[in-house]
Formats: sequence, structure tokens, C-alpha cells
Amino acid sequence: MVFGNAGGTSGAGVAFTRNPATGEDELYLDFQFNGQGEDVVAGRLAIRDTDRLKSTLPAAWDRLKEVLRQLEAMFTDVQDFEFTIQNGRLYLLQTRNAKRTPWAALKIACDLVDEGLIQPKEALHRLRAIDIGKVVRSHLTGAKNVPLARATVAGIGVVSGRIAFDAEMARQFVNKGDTAILVRRETTTSDITGMANAAGILTSLGGRTSHAAVVARQLGKVCLVGCAALNIDAEKRICHIALATFAEGDWLTLDGNSGSVYSGRIEVTLERPETQLAIIAQWRASESTALVGVNSVRG
Repeated sequence: MVFGNAGGTSGAGVAFTRNPATGEDELYLDFQFNGQGEDVVAGRLAIRDTDRLKSTLPAAWDRLKEVLRQLEAMFTDVQDFEFTIQNGRLYLLQTRNAKRTPWAALKIACDLVDEGLIQPKEALHRLRAIDIGKVVRSHLTGAKNVPLARATVAGIGVVSGRIAFDAEMARQFVNKGDTAILVRRETTTSDITGMANAAGILTSLGGRTSHAAVVARQLGKVCLVGCAALNIDAEKRICHIALATFAEGDWLTLDGNSGSVYSGRIEVTLERPETQLAIIAQWRASESTALVGVNSVRG
């Protein structure tokens, strides 16, 4: 056994070997000093120690970056791994293939082929469940007010919706033809229906690697977590974001590109991953050509 709650040079974390929201090649992690794994993944805490890890334990940070490459070389895919640091020493607990947004999936597949870790045929196989023609990323284009608050980005894109404090209200708004944003102190497994109905999720606690954030990314939802300025009064069905007060049903806009929270609705524009789409089209053409050649030989 190793213990992350063994003092100031110990802690627990969850890391992705690449950004599972955007696909960028960067170490993406949450870390809690003097904590255990459940403190990170449950989403019940405000994760504040991630940036301090590099400056406080530089040797452990450098080892994490080495592990990143070793895991990807071993499994030929982006990994989501849990780790503990006890008295400054890094221990890996488990790893798995990482869940990612469709946008990230396209970029990661192209990058892994470019780096020689997989072949185009394998990349196409991994993308088979994604409707590639529908992969887009939204950006703010309308006039913007000053953000009410900022939070940690867990799922990219921009969405406007009516505030819903539970799954049932999210369902009701959607049934009326509106979009909904699920606003919670934290999310639990019982919130999965609300997350599925909502177009966006905003929480006051949790980090980018909590269970809720992982599920939101896989569902393709805009997700902001750890919004310190958010306070919810469940009894009155209202919430306070910094100095502003909102009732259930009021409109919010979440910018999952910058982490900003805005009041009201704001226009968006859509971006397509044109570079990756062109590469994938080339792979498909090559695969088709190769298949025709094989059939010709057999005939």
C-alpha cells in the first residue's frame, strides 16, 4: 500500500497523457496534496493543488512526463491513469484507454499515426463509432458582457441554456424545446440522466478528471467545473454566481474554450476540424485503393 495522505510531500492524482477535451499533446491532470484517489475522482472537493505540484515536487513532475511517453508507447493510445505520490516518490496505480471528446478523438488519431504509434487502418477503426461529418467546435461570436465568473474547463465548446438544478427540470426544459444547463454543487452517478439531457454542466466543486467530467466529455457536453463563485440555494431554487442571482429557468452561457460563465444567451459560430478531416479522407481513399487492388488479384 502507498498513501497520498502521508503529509506535505504526498498526494493523489489522476492524469491523461493528452488533453481529452481538445486532443492537444500535453499532460492533463488533477492533483490533491495530502489526499487519496477518491478525493480527486469523486468531485466533492475543489481541486486547487495541480499547479503547485510542478513547483513543489519537480522530480515527481518530471517523472510524470516520462511515464506519459512510456504508457503511450506501451498501449499505443492515450491513457487515463491514477497515481499516488508518497513522500515525493511517484507510484502508478492503474491505467486505461482514455475517454475523449469526438473533437479530441480526431486529432489524437491523426497525431498517433504521424508519430508512428499506429497505422491509418487502426486509426480508422478507432474512429468508426464517430459521425465524423458532425464533429464541430463552437466559439462565441456575439457581443459578450464581462464574465460573471471563471471555472475549470472539462468539456469544450459554447452553449447557452436554461438553468436546471436537477435531472427532472433539465428534462422538462428540453421537452419544451429549450436547452438546459445542469447547475450543481457536485455531480454524482444519479445525475447521469440530467447530464444526458443537458447541453452543458456547471459545478462549484470537482476537477477535470472527476467522474462527472469524464462522463460529460464522453457525452460531448460543454462542462465547467470548480467554479468557486457559484453558490446554490437548493431550497429556494436559486443560485448566486459572484454578485449575480439567478432563478431556475434563467439563461446562462458557458464558454468551454475559455472557462468563462456569462449571463443570458450569446451567439456562436461553428468550426470544423478541416485539417484532420482532410487527413482522414486520404486514409479512406488509400484503404479503398488497397482493397480494390486485393480484390483484383483474387479475381
